[in-house]
Amino acid sequence: MSKAVNVVLKKCLNLKKDERILIVTDSKLYNLAMEFFWHAAKISKTVKLVTMPIPNVNGTEPPKGIAEEMLKYDVEILITTKSLSHTNARINASKKGARVVTMPGITKQILKRTIDIDYDNLQRLHKRLADIVDKGKKVIITTKSGTNLSFSIKGRKAYGRDTGLFRKKGSFGNLPTGEIFIAPVEKTANGVYIVDASFAGIGKLRGKLELHVKNGFVDEIKGKDAKKLENLLNPFGKKARNVAEFGIGTNSKARITGNILEDEKVVGTCHIALGNNIGFGGKVSIPLHLDGIIKNPTIVIDNKKIMDYGKFLV
Repeated sequence: MSKAVNVVLKKCLNLKKDERILIVTDSKLYNLAMEFFWHAAKISKTVKLVTMPIPNVNGTEPPKGIAEEMLKYDVEILITTKSLSHTNARINASKKGARVVTMPGITKQILKRTIDIDYDNLQRLHKRLADIVDKGKKVIITTKSGTNLSFSIKGRKAYGRDTGLFRKKGSFGNLPTGEIFIAPVEKTANGVYIVDASFAGIGKLRGKLELHVKNGFVDEIKGKDAKKLENLLNPFGKKARNVAEFGIGTNSKARITGNILEDEKVVGTCHIALGNNIGFGGKVSIPLHLDGIIKNPTIVIDNKKIMDYGKFLV
């Protein structure tokens, strides 16, 4: 644990003695957050840990007091059961200049397995992928299980170039690192995609989930866990069904566990998220962001095949 925690603090965040660091957590992850607190206190003179209630879904805003506290620190680690990555509180903290790392649902096992990696090698892969995605206009994803989904990314920019090294003012990402992601242009996604690994809010799936997409929104869901997903989406209306994110996993040490934080980083997968994308170039802002993991996709960007049945071609 000590090695992984120090990689986060020293290598990923480059925490300095004169920097103020805030750790946000909840009752479920409090003990793990305290590991970070004690190690951070050996580096920084100003370390604070605050706890918040556990909300029902990813993307729920933290209490007002915590959101205000997040505007006062140089470095922030958000170790919470539900993700704060796409909240206004996190976005505002980043705009204020804080270097923010989120680790929703992190476990000791994930920390030990996926944090101590070759960041330099990963950075080279991320640059190659991000350069292609940045210039791209149209994405087509297919799989043997029946996925055939297309959407525009014209004018949108890839996220993930930091590759887990959040050393610049205002930089943000989650750990473990290992994804290049982008917000598809709203209302351009059409087709069907088959989620066959896991889904945020559900975990590992009992069977494949088949999601039909029309003009940027999921309009039909089939599969054993369809009702569970519908129950997560319905309270937030049509915007919850927005095709919000397309991401590609790149961390060779990550594996499918049912924990989306790790699952979306697995090499040989991509993911499609629904709901909020305001924090990474999109236009939809709701308190919900749910990723679905797709195994062994073939990915084509502007007629250039970058992945073939889960194997990188770049």
